[in-house]
Amino acid sequence: MNPPTPQHDAPARRRRIVVGISGASGAAYALRLLELLLDGGHEVHLVVTEYGRRLLADEAGVRKLELADLLPHAVGDAPPPLGLRPRPADAAPWDPAEILSRLYIHPNKDVGAVIASGSFLHDGMALIPCSSTSLGAVATGAGSNLLCRAAMVTLKERRPLIVCHRESPLNLIDIENMRTLTLAGAIVCPTNPGFYLLPRSVEDIVDFTVGKVLDLLGVEHGLDVRWKPLQT
Repeated sequence: MNPPTPQHDAPARRRRIVVGISGASGAAYALRLLELLLDGGHEVHLVVTEYGRRLLADEAGVRKLELADLLPHAVGDAPPPLGLRPRPADAAPWDPAEILSRLYIHPNKDVGAVIASGSFLHDGMALIPCSSTSLGAVATGAGSNLLCRAAMVTLKERRPLIVCHRESPLNLIDIENMRTLTLAGAIVCPTNPGFYLLPRSVEDIVDFTVGKVLDLLGVEHGLDVRWKPLQT
């Protein structure tokens, strides 16, 4: 079965996206995706595994799953975490109350949360970063936590599931799990940067992957990350 094709509607349409963070290295990918979705006026449902929480703490200094800790540079004067850009000088300041009206943070142990139900309509889910453990759990239908349950529901409802696996090298178990998920309709999108844009910073590399994920979810964005022919 071919993966579902994202529908690219007018950029004014608010989308509802589920974001799952597991324990593979790559906190910047998740935080940048979160920032751009909220910047774009979209609704985000976030779930983080226990190892994902450790990842956020180790790589981005996030101690609490709260807006001010996840994106301190967007709601205050703190410097951005590694891999994220400073806010543009002309960017409209965030209204934390308005942002929180569109950001829902679900406990990973709450398998009864709304994102665990197929009747909860959304426009797609990104597992970013996705560890081999979470990859295997989703591939084998082990819905013992909310992240895996939400991913399984996304598949059964034929909605886009973007799996950003970030571990290397791969063993045969990983490859077979990717094959299983691809056959089930998921899109495996490893966090492999393209260097044809001649990146000059970690932020450039992070934006490349996040732009790819947004494209696969059908979410409009302003990142300059698509290939263009060389000018002659």
